[in-house]
This record gives sequence, structure tokens and C-alpha cells, in this order.
Amino acid sequence: MTGAPTRLAFDAALRERIAQRLTRRTRRRAAAQSLKRAAVTVLLTDDGEGMAALVLTLRPEHMKNHASQYALPAGRLDPGESEVAAALREMREEVGLDLTPEVILGALDDYTTRSGYLITPLVAWAPADARFTPNPDEVAAIYRVPLAELALPGSPEFITIPQSERPVIRYPLLGTLIHAPTAAVMYQFMEIAIHGRDTRVDHLEQPVFAWV
Repeated sequence: MTGAPTRLAFDAALRERIAQRLTRRTRRRAAAQSLKRAAVTVLLTDDGEGMAALVLTLRPEHMKNHASQYALPAGRLDPGESEVAAALREMREEVGLDLTPEVILGALDDYTTRSGYLITPLVAWAPADARFTPNPDEVAAIYRVPLAELALPGSPEFITIPQSERPVIRYPLLGTLIHAPTAAVMYQFMEIAIHGRDTRVDHLEQPVFAWV
């Protein structure tokens, strides 16, 4: 990516800029139809040195679905539950943060997964003194990934696969490759909230192992 930002301070100016960029655009919604609804959160926090980072979790080996994969805090909506309520609940259940709706800065476009989910990504701002506690039933580890690492040259990567005409997106992070839908959500967040580009991601493909 060109024009990649250097390290970004986790401060009020960044929070205001992100909120403005999210609210002034037209968000793309998808029809749920028979899809299961889920909320995912791009949770912004301090990297420990005053710079902005986002929270990634590592799912435990014992989980039935997507074991040992990296993910943003996320979960399925309960019956009658709003996207915001689900996002707040999942942050509380997964990483131990009990937050209020005021931390939600805005939303990204809906993303439909190959496994039958309609994901609504929300962007949230953690308190400066946030302390994360992983729920061992759902989270093996919590990582604070500096936003600057998401804007390194050649990141994200786009590859082709024989099973689809759509480009597959992936981020080289934490010594591994992080794929869509997580990679697609992070990419759109960076494009819109950090770079100020209204980039769409619903055309980006997931790896074949995520199709079930």
C-alpha cells in the first residue's frame, strides 16, 4: 500500500477522525435471508506504548468451529438482539471488557461468509486503562496489533485460487496468515478509517478451508 501511515497515537484526535469517516459514508447492508447473523468488533486500544492497536484473539484448540484461528471479538446475535448489543456482549464474554454503547464509533459494510453468516462489523474504542481478560472457553490469547503493522508494504496480500474468480485476501501477521472474513474486515477498516478511502470488500474471497 502506498501512503502507509507511521505509528498512530491512541488519542482523542484519532478517535474523532475515525468516527467522522465512518459516519459520513453510506454503509452497505446485505439481506439476511436465511443467513445467520453475527457481529464482529474492530476494537481499538493502546498498544502499551501510547500507539493505536486493534485486538485480535486466538481461538482455543478445543473449539468445535475455527479452532486455533485468529479472530476479532465476534459472535452470533441472540434472538431479538441488536448488532451493538451483541458486540458489547461478545467483548464482555471473550475479553472481559464491560463497555457501554458510547464506545461504538460506527460500522463497516456487511460481509457474507461462505459458511452461511452475515457479519456486521462495528468499530469500538476501548478506554485508555482497559485491561483484557481472556475467557478460556473462547479465547486462548489476546493480542494488541499496532495499526502500523496493517499498513506495511505488501500488506495485505491478494492471491488467486482455482476454486474462485474472486481475489483471496490475507494478512501476514503474528507469524502466520490471517484470512477473510477477519482480513476483509481489517482491510476495510484501514482503508476507510485510517486512509480515508471508501473501499468495498464484499468481493473479497475466503480460503477454501473457511467455506464450511
